[in-house]
Amino acid sequence: MRIGLMLSMPGDPTGARGLVQNTVTAEREGFASGWLPQVSTNDALTVLALAGTETERIELGTAVVPTYPRHPTVVAMQALTVQDVSGGRLALGIGLSHRFSIENALGLDYSRPIPHMKDYLTVLNGLLAGEQVAYHGEEYRVNTRVTVVGAKAPPVLVAALGPDMLRLCGRLADGTITWMGGVPYLREVAVPTMSAAAAKAGKQVPRFVAMVPVLLTSDAAAGRDLVNTAFQMYGQIPSYRATLDRGGAANPADVAVVGNEAEIRAGLKSFAGAGVTDFVAAIPANAGPGVQGTRELLGALARES
Repeated sequence: MRIGLMLSMPGDPTGARGLVQNTVTAEREGFASGWLPQVSTNDALTVLALAGTETERIELGTAVVPTYPRHPTVVAMQALTVQDVSGGRLALGIGLSHRFSIENALGLDYSRPIPHMKDYLTVLNGLLAGEQVAYHGEEYRVNTRVTVVGAKAPPVLVAALGPDMLRLCGRLADGTITWMGGVPYLREVAVPTMSAAAAKAGKQVPRFVAMVPVLLTSDAAAGRDLVNTAFQMYGQIPSYRATLDRGGAANPADVAVVGNEAEIRAGLKSFAGAGVTDFVAAIPANAGPGVQGTRELLGALARES
């Protein structure tokens, strides 16, 4: 299991230059991958393109770019550009986002998420492969091609949380990115559902990228309180609330890895045992000195793995 790091989380005021430096530092520390969210601030793919020119090894991931505001031709061009400048190190994470972000804030129709993602992936996969895409679906009608000479298609990972979306993306994507999904959810829902769909479609075993709150601390109870404070809003967002519920978790701390070094190691081992291929740590920003200690331990574990 590879160990990566969330380079930023929603609410982080760090600018693009700082995020590039965070990526450089994460590579130096030994992390296998560094991931950026796409929210209403710095453009994640632009930052990763810049980071790609300053790094050599680390995988550069988006977690995730919302699909509704960006036509798949735009995402294909951006993704292939990052591939070009980074030497093929992008992991393209995309997702639906949430009704309040898409419908309420942007005025876009969020009523048909499964047909939307089916059409989106069909078009995006073809464009990333350099094909002339002539597609007339329920949500998209496209007749075009994208060409970035020398750039190979990146893996496409979808933030697929519910069973129907996991089955769809098992057929059409290269893996999933989960958030607020603990070991029971991954072991009993995400991994078997997507893996079965991929196998039925004749695809290789999917990647399972698990974004997980992590905190190194000698006081686990206080650490869980910090995690719940830092990530409390995710327990109220419908898709994440449903993911917590599917895994029998009451709050974000129930899916976190919190404790001393031995407990952190055991937690990571549990995620690996559930089928996770990529563990991506989200360190709570409110942890004070614990932020650096957690990062140092995870960097050491990443180098070990």
